[in-house]
Amino acid sequence: MDLNIIESISRLMSETGFANIGVGHVAMLAVGCLLVVVAILKNYEPLLLIPIGFGAIMANLPGSSVMEDGGGILWYFYNYLIKTEIIPCVIFLCLGALTDFGPMISNPKTLLLGAAAQLGVFAALLMAVVMGFDLKEAASIGIIGGADGPTTIYLTTKLAPHLLGPVAVSAYSYMSLVPIIQPPIMRLLTTKAERAIVMKQPRPVSKTVKIIFPFAITLTVCLLLPATTPLIGMFMVGNIFRESEVVDRLAKSAQNELVNIVTILLGLGVGATMGAETFLNIQTIGILILGMIAFMFATAGGVLLGKLMNLFSKEPVNPLIGAAGVSTVPMAARVVQRMGAEENPDNFLLMHAMGANVAGVIGTATAAGILLSLIGG
Repeated sequence: MDLNIIESISRLMSETGFANIGVGHVAMLAVGCLLVVVAILKNYEPLLLIPIGFGAIMANLPGSSVMEDGGGILWYFYNYLIKTEIIPCVIFLCLGALTDFGPMISNPKTLLLGAAAQLGVFAALLMAVVMGFDLKEAASIGIIGGADGPTTIYLTTKLAPHLLGPVAVSAYSYMSLVPIIQPPIMRLLTTKAERAIVMKQPRPVSKTVKIIFPFAITLTVCLLLPATTPLIGMFMVGNIFRESEVVDRLAKSAQNELVNIVTILLGLGVGATMGAETFLNIQTIGILILGMIAFMFATAGGVLLGKLMNLFSKEPVNPLIGAAGVSTVPMAARVVQRMGAEENPDNFLLMHAMGANVAGVIGTATAAGILLSLIGG
């Protein structure tokens, strides 16, 4: 009897996570904890980094079974909601309901700044190919430069799902670091006089134009690049909810409850892909480096086009607004506003920067559609 009790206790102890934990598990548990702590203490993208970090913790607990094929709760989140592209597309609907296209419509030139910021996507893609990644992997890494988390996840699940963990963590980590990454590049590429340029405030945009705009973009972009339809279409239908003013219940649900729910599911599902066997390797380090390079090139591309526009435009253009061409809405626009005000207290660049910011969302989705059309087969 005593021997049976001892054997039972011994068997129980051998099945605990403590008995089966390895160096890889410990390392990834530390990574997960780090993401959560940084999100809380530094307020870096907490809405996503907290669930991503805790998802990674849950997935790396030995014997937890949360990612067990066909039975784990996080396995269902990933395979049925993320891998099927449902959550990234629903998030785009929610973003559309939260977005005001007015600043971009009133100053169409900002569309070019959103396009210029995609330089980071293609620069990182080329570097990834040189480093030995195949084209599909390189495209998934390059899209980090667009600074658009849902688009990054959408493209990666289609082209290189095995890279989803490091790519998503890289994208959201650098998005949260926009206030740190962008200012040095913006100062390097502009003069004090350029940063102090005051721009004429955007003209008001009528309700009719705001309603027509989503239809025009959907028909134009999606007919040219059908692969963008899931993202652009959902983005624009969410915006129609907002601008029509006849479905307030739908607009408010998309802006609040729905976006909160899908954010939780997205974060946990992405974090669950960060297993030690897939995350702790030289490839992940390469992705993190390329993600940083992509962000730097994206910022530089927008600022340099802003400088060029200022040379040829009838009205002065502050090159700083080009930095908002990345899709990190509205963080990048706030960085532009702060830097412009530092050089000239009378400077108010926020609305112009928001135009470029929103253009960046469309630009990144378009870049993803191009990549899918060219190499998605």
